[in-house]
Amino acid sequence: MSHRLKRGALTASAVITLLAALLPMPASAQQESPALQKFRELNTQAKELNEDFLQAEEDRKARQAEIDKAGVDMVAANASKAEAKVKEDAFRGQVERLSTAAFHGARFDKLSALLTGTSPEDFLARSSALNVLATDNNTALKELTGAVNQAASAEKNASDAQRRATEARDAAVKLGEQIKAKRAELDKQINEITSSLDKLSAADRAALQGEIDKGVYFPGNSIAGKAVTSALSRRGDRYALGGTKPPVFDCSGLMMWAYAQHGYKLPRTSREQYKVGRPVSKSELQPGDLLFYGNSAASIHHVSMYIGNGMIVHASDYGIPVLSAPMAKGGSDFFGAKRPIG
Repeated sequence: MSHRLKRGALTASAVITLLAALLPMPASAQQESPALQKFRELNTQAKELNEDFLQAEEDRKARQAEIDKAGVDMVAANASKAEAKVKEDAFRGQVERLSTAAFHGARFDKLSALLTGTSPEDFLARSSALNVLATDNNTALKELTGAVNQAASAEKNASDAQRRATEARDAAVKLGEQIKAKRAELDKQINEITSSLDKLSAADRAALQGEIDKGVYFPGNSIAGKAVTSALSRRGDRYALGGTKPPVFDCSGLMMWAYAQHGYKLPRTSREQYKVGRPVSKSELQPGDLLFYGNSAASIHHVSMYIGNGMIVHASDYGIPVLSAPMAKGGSDFFGAKRPIG
């Protein structure tokens, strides 16, 4: 009897083991296929390339702004220089005339009036006239000095503006070459990604996308809360690098668009967005906070938005639509969080 019970126990154990082997493992416990792992690697590399490309474009815009500012400064400096030249010519002539009069015997003081006057009344009259001449001479000298100094300052400002314009123009040319090279490299990477995506199996595609969250969230009526609502409204939109408006977004493009709907301007790239606002810890997160991923501030390659209840909304990778998901889905290299406003 005991022998039969033992045999029955063994049989039940064998059945349980067999069932466990036959049943599919939870997605979280399954090991990703090499194809899917490679696809994820390509996406990460592409996002890093895209950040470099976008940053180079932002730098070129900054250089162009410097060129424009230098041009305005140069126009102002040249106008000031021309104005100073007119003043200098006018007051130099006046000073020369008064100086010539002094050289030929005119003395601009009361002693001269006293020595040449014939009466007290004559002295007062001559003294008053000479005071006017002396004042005119001093005024002319001051104006001439001011005009000369203005011309020198304008010349220096014009030279400085020319130097800044030249340096910014040279930098813009170099950045243009870098942008062209980065764009070619990025396009090559994107082509490889899309080609790899087409080759993924149905199981890999399902694993890539994961479960679709259709939850309803109530983040509040603050600007940050409204930005969350706007970001959530784009769930299902397509992901593509460079996307900044419906129906195509990349990660930073979604953040920028969501906040822009409510009058708050974020920079274009996730690395620049990281510079905005104040840092917050994971325990302090509020809806609208931005979460950044990378090994350092200089290597940030992804950004998502916290929406509450341990969830985020983001545009993550090719083959995955804009979606909401648990925070862990943002990436394993979480770097930090920022509160852009409030």
